[in-house]
Amino acid sequence: MEGNNGSLAKEEGFNGLAQECRKTENLTNGCSNSIPGMNGLILEGPNHNDQVNGNSAFKSVPISALKQNWLLQSLAAGRKNHEEPEVSPELLQAREQWDALECIQPVLNEDPIGHTPLISFNEALQHFQTTDLSECLKNIQPTLRRTGLAALTHFLFGPPRLHRELQEERDLVFAIAQCSLDHSQKVHTRVLQTIYKRLTGSRADCPHYGPHWETLGFQGMDPATDLRGTGFLGLMHTLYLVMDPETLPLARDIYKLSQHQTQNFPFCVMSINITRIALHALREEALTKECNRRQQVVGVLNDFYVATFLSLYQTWKTQNKTISDSGFVLKDVETFAKKNPKQLLRRLEGFLRERRTGGGGGLALESASQNPSPRLGPSGVRNGGKQMHFTGVCELPPEMEGEARLI
Repeated sequence: MEGNNGSLAKEEGFNGLAQECRKTENLTNGCSNSIPGMNGLILEGPNHNDQVNGNSAFKSVPISALKQNWLLQSLAAGRKNHEEPEVSPELLQAREQWDALECIQPVLNEDPIGHTPLISFNEALQHFQTTDLSECLKNIQPTLRRTGLAALTHFLFGPPRLHRELQEERDLVFAIAQCSLDHSQKVHTRVLQTIYKRLTGSRADCPHYGPHWETLGFQGMDPATDLRGTGFLGLMHTLYLVMDPETLPLARDIYKLSQHQTQNFPFCVMSINITRIALHALREEALTKECNRRQQVVGVLNDFYVATFLSLYQTWKTQNKTISDSGFVLKDVETFAKKNPKQLLRRLEGFLRERRTGGGGGLALESASQNPSPRLGPSGVRNGGKQMHFTGVCELPPEMEGEARLI
Protein backbone atom coordinates (compact mmCIF):
# COMPACT_ATOMS: atom_id res chain seq x y z
CA MET A 1 0.00 0.00 0.00
CA GLU A 2 2.77 2.35 0.86
CA GLY A 3 4.38 1.60 -2.50
CA ASN A 4 1.15 2.30 -4.29
CA ASN A 5 0.66 5.52 -2.34
CA GLY A 6 4.20 6.56 -3.26
CA SER A 7 3.59 5.85 -6.90
CA LEU A 8 0.34 7.82 -6.81
CA ALA A 9 2.12 10.73 -5.18
CA LYS A 10 4.88 10.71 -7.79
CA GLU A 11 2.27 10.49 -10.54
CA GLU A 12 0.34 13.40 -9.10
CA GLY A 13 3.59 15.34 -8.81
CA PHE A 14 4.51 14.72 -12.43
CA ASN A 15 1.00 15.59 -13.52
CA GLY A 16 1.29 18.84 -11.62
CA LEU A 17 4.60 19.62 -13.25
CA ALA A 18 3.12 18.81 -16.64
CA GLN A 19 0.25 21.22 -15.99
CA GLU A 20 2.75 23.90 -14.96
CA CYS A 21 4.73 23.35 -18.17
CA ARG A 22 1.57 23.66 -20.27
CA LYS A 23 0.74 26.89 -18.49
CA THR A 24 4.23 28.17 -19.26
CA GLU A 25 3.83 27.16 -22.91
CA ASN A 26 0.55 29.00 -23.18
CA LEU A 27 2.04 32.08 -21.57
CA THR A 28 5.19 32.21 -23.67
CA ASN A 29 4.11 30.87 -27.06
CA GLY A 30 0.53 32.00 -27.24
CA CYS A 31 -0.40 28.82 -29.11
CA SER A 32 -1.02 25.18 -28.31
CA ASN A 33 1.02 23.51 -31.06
CA SER A 34 4.41 24.16 -29.43
CA ILE A 35 6.31 21.47 -27.62
CA PRO A 36 8.96 21.73 -24.89
CA GLY A 37 12.48 21.17 -26.18
CA MET A 38 15.83 20.34 -24.61
CA ASN A 39 16.77 21.99 -21.30
CA GLY A 40 13.38 23.63 -20.96
CA LEU A 41 13.71 25.77 -24.12
CA ILE A 42 10.53 26.09 -26.11
CA LEU A 43 10.75 24.92 -29.74
CA GLU A 44 8.25 26.34 -32.16
CA GLY A 45 7.63 25.65 -35.85
CA PRO A 46 4.84 25.63 -38.37
CA ASN A 47 4.35 21.93 -37.91
CA HIS A 48 5.73 18.96 -36.12
CA ASN A 49 7.81 17.77 -39.08
CA ASP A 50 9.88 20.97 -39.08
CA GLN A 51 10.80 20.30 -35.48
CA VAL A 52 11.81 16.75 -36.19
CA ASN A 53 13.88 17.66 -39.23
CA GLY A 54 15.84 20.30 -37.33
CA ASN A 55 14.31 23.27 -39.19
CA SER A 56 12.63 24.73 -36.12
CA ALA A 57 13.86 27.97 -34.58
CA PHE A 58 14.54 28.77 -30.96
CA LYS A 59 12.22 31.33 -29.47
CA SER A 60 13.30 33.56 -26.58
CA VAL A 61 11.60 32.99 -23.27
CA PRO A 62 11.11 35.61 -20.53
CA ILE A 63 13.14 35.14 -17.38
CA SER A 64 9.98 35.05 -15.26
CA ALA A 65 8.71 32.09 -17.23
CA LEU A 66 12.05 30.28 -17.09
CA LYS A 67 11.96 30.48 -13.30
CA GLN A 68 8.98 28.13 -13.36
CA ASN A 69 10.88 25.56 -15.38
CA TRP A 70 11.44 22.50 -13.26
CA LEU A 71 14.74 21.57 -14.89
CA LEU A 72 16.33 24.95 -14.20
CA GLN A 73 15.01 24.87 -10.65
CA SER A 74 16.43 21.43 -10.05
CA LEU A 75 19.82 22.42 -11.46
CA ALA A 76 19.91 25.53 -9.30
CA ALA A 77 18.94 23.57 -6.22
CA GLY A 78 21.44 20.85 -6.97
CA ARG A 79 24.26 23.44 -7.33
CA LYS A 80 23.50 24.75 -3.86
CA ASN A 81 23.01 21.43 -2.13
CA HIS A 82 25.58 19.29 -3.89
CA GLU A 83 29.11 19.44 -2.54
CA GLU A 84 32.04 20.29 -4.86
CA PRO A 85 33.73 17.08 -6.02
CA GLU A 86 37.38 16.67 -5.27
CA VAL A 87 39.50 18.28 -8.02
CA SER A 88 42.29 16.18 -9.49
CA PRO A 89 45.86 17.53 -9.77
CA GLU A 90 45.64 17.29 -13.56
CA LEU A 91 42.59 19.54 -13.60
CA LEU A 92 44.27 22.05 -11.30
CA GLN A 93 47.31 22.13 -13.60
CA ALA A 94 45.08 22.67 -16.61
CA ARG A 95 43.34 25.56 -14.85
CA GLU A 96 46.66 27.18 -13.97
CA GLN A 97 47.80 26.92 -17.59
CA TRP A 98 44.54 28.46 -18.78
CA ASP A 99 44.84 31.32 -16.27
CA ALA A 100 48.40 31.94 -17.46
CA LEU A 101 47.21 32.20 -21.06
CA GLU A 102 44.78 34.92 -20.09
CA CYS A 103 47.63 37.00 -18.68
CA ILE A 104 49.62 37.10 -21.94
CA GLN A 105 49.60 40.58 -23.47
CA PRO A 106 50.03 41.07 -27.23
CA VAL A 107 53.30 42.75 -28.26
CA LEU A 108 52.96 45.42 -30.91
CA ASN A 109 55.66 45.79 -33.53
CA GLU A 110 57.50 49.05 -32.93
CA ASP A 111 58.38 49.38 -36.61
CA PRO A 112 55.38 48.14 -38.58
CA ILE A 113 55.83 47.09 -42.18
CA GLY A 114 54.83 49.83 -44.53
CA HIS A 115 55.90 52.81 -42.40
CA THR A 116 59.70 52.85 -42.52
CA PRO A 117 60.82 56.46 -41.99
CA LEU A 118 62.96 58.15 -44.62
CA ILE A 119 66.65 58.59 -43.91
CA SER A 120 68.83 61.54 -44.84
CA PHE A 121 72.28 61.26 -46.38
CA ASN A 122 73.92 62.70 -43.27
CA GLU A 123 72.20 60.18 -41.01
CA ALA A 124 73.31 57.29 -43.20
CA LEU A 125 76.84 58.70 -43.34
CA GLN A 126 76.92 59.02 -39.56
CA HIS A 127 76.01 55.34 -39.31
CA PHE A 128 79.17 54.39 -41.21
CA GLN A 129 81.26 56.91 -39.27
CA THR A 130 80.27 55.20 -36.01
CA THR A 131 80.57 51.63 -37.34
CA ASP A 132 83.73 49.59 -37.04
CA LEU A 133 85.07 49.42 -40.60
CA SER A 134 88.55 48.23 -39.69
CA GLU A 135 88.26 45.09 -41.83
CA CYS A 136 87.13 47.12 -44.83
CA LEU A 137 89.92 49.65 -44.36
CA LYS A 138 92.49 46.87 -44.73
CA ASN A 139 91.40 46.23 -48.31
CA ILE A 140 91.08 49.75 -49.71
CA GLN A 141 93.28 51.29 -52.39
CA PRO A 142 92.82 55.06 -51.98
CA THR A 143 95.37 56.10 -54.62
CA LEU A 144 96.43 54.69 -57.95
CA ARG A 145 99.69 52.77 -57.93
CA ARG A 146 102.02 54.12 -60.58
CA THR A 147 105.46 52.83 -61.49
CA GLY A 148 108.33 53.93 -63.68
CA LEU A 149 107.86 56.93 -65.91
CA ALA A 150 104.19 57.28 -65.02
CA ALA A 151 105.07 57.70 -61.33
CA LEU A 152 107.78 60.27 -62.10
CA THR A 153 105.51 62.27 -64.41
CA HIS A 154 102.72 62.28 -61.85
CA PHE A 155 105.11 63.43 -59.14
CA LEU A 156 106.45 66.32 -61.24
CA PHE A 157 103.35 67.46 -63.11
CA GLY A 158 100.45 65.77 -61.36
CA PRO A 159 97.96 67.22 -58.89
CA PRO A 160 99.02 68.06 -55.32
CA ARG A 161 98.74 65.50 -52.58
CA LEU A 162 95.60 65.38 -50.49
CA HIS A 163 95.91 67.24 -47.20
CA ARG A 164 96.71 64.95 -44.32
CA GLU A 165 93.60 65.97 -42.34
CA LEU A 166 91.40 64.84 -45.24
CA GLN A 167 92.91 61.40 -45.70
CA GLU A 168 90.74 59.78 -43.05
CA GLU A 169 87.61 61.08 -44.75
CA ARG A 170 88.87 59.81 -48.10
CA ASP A 171 89.58 56.38 -46.63
CA LEU A 172 86.06 56.28 -45.18
CA VAL A 173 84.66 56.71 -48.70
CA PHE A 174 86.60 53.73 -49.99
CA ALA A 175 85.66 51.70 -46.90
CA ILE A 176 81.95 52.31 -47.56
CA ALA A 177 82.59 51.13 -51.11
CA GLN A 178 83.79 47.85 -49.57
CA CYS A 179 80.57 47.34 -47.56
CA SER A 180 77.90 45.12 -49.07
CA LEU A 181 74.17 45.57 -48.73
CA ASP A 182 72.83 43.78 -45.65
CA HIS A 183 69.03 43.49 -45.44
CA SER A 184 69.28 42.73 -41.72
CA GLN A 185 70.74 46.20 -41.08
CA LYS A 186 67.98 48.70 -40.39
CA VAL A 187 69.94 51.63 -41.85
CA HIS A 188 70.58 49.69 -45.06
CA THR A 189 66.90 48.90 -45.55
CA ARG A 190 65.93 52.48 -44.77
CA VAL A 191 68.28 53.72 -47.49
CA LEU A 192 66.70 51.35 -50.01
CA GLN A 193 63.16 52.24 -48.98
CA THR A 194 63.95 55.96 -49.16
CA ILE A 195 65.32 55.68 -52.69
CA TYR A 196 62.27 53.69 -53.78
CA LYS A 197 59.78 56.11 -52.23
CA ARG A 198 61.45 59.29 -53.46
CA LEU A 199 61.70 58.09 -57.04
CA THR A 200 58.28 56.46 -57.35
CA GLY A 201 56.31 58.75 -55.04
CA SER A 202 55.05 55.75 -53.05
CA ARG A 203 54.34 56.14 -49.35
CA ALA A 204 54.27 52.43 -48.57
CA ASP A 205 57.29 50.19 -48.12
CA CYS A 206 58.21 47.66 -50.76
CA PRO A 207 59.47 44.09 -50.19
CA HIS A 208 63.19 43.40 -49.87
CA TYR A 209 63.06 41.26 -53.00
CA GLY A 210 60.88 41.43 -56.07
CA PRO A 211 60.42 42.70 -59.65
CA HIS A 212 59.81 46.26 -58.42
CA TRP A 213 63.60 46.67 -58.14
CA GLU A 214 63.91 45.83 -61.84
CA THR A 215 61.40 48.58 -62.59
CA LEU A 216 63.56 50.97 -60.55
CA GLY A 217 66.55 50.09 -62.69
CA PHE A 218 68.33 47.19 -61.01
CA GLN A 219 69.14 44.11 -63.06
CA GLY A 220 67.53 41.62 -60.69
CA MET A 221 65.11 41.17 -57.83
CA ASP A 222 67.82 41.82 -55.22
CA PRO A 223 69.68 45.17 -55.41
CA ALA A 224 72.68 43.65 -53.62
CA THR A 225 73.70 41.76 -56.78
CA ASP A 226 74.39 45.04 -58.64
CA LEU A 227 76.57 46.60 -55.93
CA ARG A 228 79.64 44.41 -56.31
CA GLY A 229 81.65 47.16 -58.02
CA THR A 230 80.87 50.09 -55.71
CA GLY A 231 79.51 48.49 -52.57
CA PHE A 232 77.11 50.51 -50.47
CA LEU A 233 78.58 53.76 -51.81
CA GLY A 234 76.48 53.20 -54.94
CA LEU A 235 73.33 53.47 -52.83
CA MET A 236 74.72 56.38 -50.81
CA HIS A 237 75.17 58.46 -53.96
CA THR A 238 71.66 57.68 -55.16
CA LEU A 239 70.37 58.57 -51.69
CA TYR A 240 72.15 61.92 -51.89
CA LEU A 241 70.65 62.57 -55.33
CA VAL A 242 67.06 61.95 -54.17
CA MET A 243 67.29 63.55 -50.71
CA ASP A 244 68.90 66.87 -51.61
CA PRO A 245 66.02 69.29 -52.34
CA GLU A 246 67.98 70.90 -55.19
CA THR A 247 68.89 67.65 -56.95
CA LEU A 248 65.64 65.74 -56.36
CA PRO A 249 63.93 67.30 -59.46
CA LEU A 250 66.96 66.29 -61.53
CA ALA A 251 66.79 62.75 -60.12
CA ARG A 252 63.13 62.44 -61.12
CA ASP A 253 63.83 63.88 -64.57
CA ILE A 254 66.56 61.29 -65.14
CA TYR A 255 64.28 58.57 -63.84
CA LYS A 256 61.51 59.65 -66.25
CA LEU A 257 63.96 59.54 -69.13
CA SER A 258 65.03 56.04 -68.04
CA GLN A 259 61.38 54.97 -68.52
CA HIS A 260 61.15 56.35 -72.07
CA GLN A 261 59.88 53.98 -74.75
CA THR A 262 63.00 54.17 -76.94
CA GLN A 263 65.61 55.96 -74.80
CA ASN A 264 65.09 53.83 -71.70
CA PHE A 265 67.97 52.60 -69.54
CA PRO A 266 68.27 50.98 -66.08
CA PHE A 267 68.34 53.99 -63.77
CA CYS A 268 69.98 52.42 -60.71
CA VAL A 269 72.57 50.49 -62.71
CA MET A 270 73.46 53.69 -64.56
CA SER A 271 73.77 55.50 -61.22
CA ILE A 272 76.11 52.80 -59.93
CA ASN A 273 78.30 53.23 -63.02
CA ILE A 274 78.45 56.98 -62.34
CA THR A 275 79.64 56.13 -58.82
CA ARG A 276 82.38 53.99 -60.35
CA ILE A 277 83.51 56.98 -62.41
CA ALA A 278 83.58 59.13 -59.27
CA LEU A 279 85.67 56.52 -57.44
CA HIS A 280 88.08 56.37 -60.39
CA ALA A 281 88.48 60.13 -60.31
CA LEU A 282 89.08 60.18 -56.56
CA ARG A 283 91.61 57.35 -56.69
CA GLU A 284 93.45 58.93 -59.62
CA GLU A 285 93.60 62.17 -57.58
CA ALA A 286 91.66 64.13 -60.19
CA LEU A 287 89.56 65.61 -57.36
CA THR A 288 92.41 66.30 -54.94
CA LYS A 289 92.76 69.98 -55.82
CA GLU A 290 89.06 70.65 -55.29
CA CYS A 291 89.01 68.63 -52.06
CA ASN A 292 91.92 70.67 -50.68
CA ARG A 293 90.21 73.91 -51.69
CA ARG A 294 86.90 73.04 -50.04
CA GLN A 295 88.53 71.12 -47.18
CA GLN A 296 86.22 68.14 -47.63
CA VAL A 297 86.08 64.90 -49.58
CA VAL A 298 82.54 63.53 -49.27
CA GLY A 299 80.92 66.80 -50.37
CA VAL A 300 83.18 67.13 -53.41
CA LEU A 301 82.63 63.50 -54.40
CA ASN A 302 78.83 63.88 -54.09
CA ASP A 303 78.81 66.99 -56.31
CA PHE A 304 81.11 65.31 -58.82
CA TYR A 305 78.75 62.32 -58.96
CA VAL A 306 75.72 64.57 -59.60
CA ALA A 307 77.62 66.63 -62.17
CA THR A 308 78.72 63.50 -64.04
CA PHE A 309 75.18 62.08 -63.99
CA LEU A 310 73.89 65.42 -65.31
CA SER A 311 76.44 65.36 -68.14
CA LEU A 312 75.38 61.84 -69.14
CA TYR A 313 71.71 62.77 -68.90
CA GLN A 314 72.11 65.83 -71.15
CA THR A 315 74.04 63.82 -73.73
CA TRP A 316 71.53 60.98 -73.61
CA LYS A 317 68.55 63.31 -73.91
CA THR A 318 69.75 65.75 -76.58
CA GLN A 319 71.49 63.19 -78.80
CA ASN A 320 68.68 60.61 -78.60
CA LYS A 321 70.93 57.90 -77.23
CA THR A 322 69.60 54.40 -76.62
CA ILE A 323 70.71 51.46 -74.54
CA SER A 324 72.92 50.22 -77.37
CA ASP A 325 75.01 53.39 -76.97
CA SER A 326 75.44 53.04 -73.21
CA GLY A 327 79.04 51.78 -73.18
CA PHE A 328 80.32 54.50 -75.50
CA VAL A 329 78.42 57.29 -73.74
CA LEU A 330 79.70 56.19 -70.34
CA LYS A 331 83.28 56.04 -71.56
CA ASP A 332 83.11 59.51 -73.14
CA VAL A 333 81.55 60.97 -70.00
CA GLU A 334 84.21 59.32 -67.83
CA THR A 335 87.08 60.67 -69.94
CA PHE A 336 85.72 64.22 -69.92
CA ALA A 337 84.90 64.14 -66.20
CA LYS A 338 88.36 63.04 -65.14
CA LYS A 339 90.11 65.62 -67.32
CA ASN A 340 87.78 68.51 -66.52
CA PRO A 341 86.38 68.08 -63.00
CA LYS A 342 86.30 71.82 -62.30
CA GLN A 343 84.42 72.57 -65.51
CA LEU A 344 81.98 69.75 -64.78
CA LEU A 345 81.26 71.13 -61.31
CA ARG A 346 80.69 74.60 -62.74
CA ARG A 347 78.15 73.18 -65.17
CA LEU A 348 76.26 71.65 -62.28
CA GLU A 349 76.35 74.92 -60.35
CA GLY A 350 74.97 76.82 -63.34
CA PHE A 351 72.30 74.19 -63.95
CA LEU A 352 71.04 74.35 -60.37
CA ARG A 353 71.16 78.16 -60.35
CA GLU A 354 69.04 78.29 -63.48
CA ARG A 355 66.56 75.90 -61.92
CA ARG A 356 66.31 78.03 -58.80
CA THR A 357 65.44 81.04 -60.92
CA GLY A 358 62.80 79.09 -62.84
CA GLY A 359 64.79 78.47 -66.02
CA GLY A 360 64.18 74.72 -65.96
CA GLY A 361 67.84 73.82 -66.31
CA GLY A 362 67.84 74.22 -70.08
CA LEU A 363 66.03 70.93 -70.84
CA ALA A 364 62.30 70.30 -71.12
CA LEU A 365 61.46 66.77 -70.05
CA GLU A 366 57.70 66.56 -70.39
CA SER A 367 58.02 64.38 -73.48
CA ALA A 368 60.32 61.91 -71.74
CA SER A 369 57.55 60.36 -69.65
CA GLN A 370 54.74 60.24 -72.19
CA ASN A 371 55.44 56.63 -73.16
CA PRO A 372 56.36 54.45 -70.20
CA SER A 373 59.02 51.82 -70.70
CA PRO A 374 58.22 48.11 -70.64
CA ARG A 375 59.24 46.18 -67.53
CA LEU A 376 62.98 45.80 -67.28
CA GLY A 377 64.23 42.24 -67.43
CA PRO A 378 67.00 40.72 -65.35
CA SER A 379 69.35 40.46 -68.33
CA GLY A 380 68.90 43.92 -69.78
CA VAL A 381 66.36 46.42 -71.03
CA ARG A 382 63.70 45.88 -73.63
CA ASN A 383 64.20 48.20 -76.58
CA GLY A 384 62.14 47.88 -79.74
CA GLY A 385 60.96 44.39 -78.81
CA LYS A 386 64.37 42.80 -78.25
CA GLN A 387 66.66 42.37 -75.28
CA MET A 388 69.60 44.80 -75.21
CA HIS A 389 72.45 43.99 -72.85
CA PHE A 390 73.54 46.92 -70.70
CA THR A 391 77.28 47.55 -70.98
CA GLY A 392 78.78 48.85 -67.77
CA VAL A 393 82.11 50.54 -67.17
CA CYS A 394 83.55 47.39 -65.64
CA GLU A 395 82.89 45.50 -68.89
CA LEU A 396 84.74 47.95 -71.15
CA PRO A 397 88.28 46.92 -72.16
CA PRO A 398 91.08 48.99 -70.56
CA GLU A 399 92.62 51.42 -73.01
CA MET A 400 95.81 52.34 -71.21
CA GLU A 401 98.22 50.91 -68.72
CA GLY A 402 97.75 52.03 -65.15
CA GLU A 403 94.02 52.67 -65.44
CA ALA A 404 92.29 52.69 -62.07
CA ARG A 405 90.93 49.34 -61.03
CA LEU A 406 87.38 48.97 -59.81
CA ILE A 407 86.80 47.99 -56.23
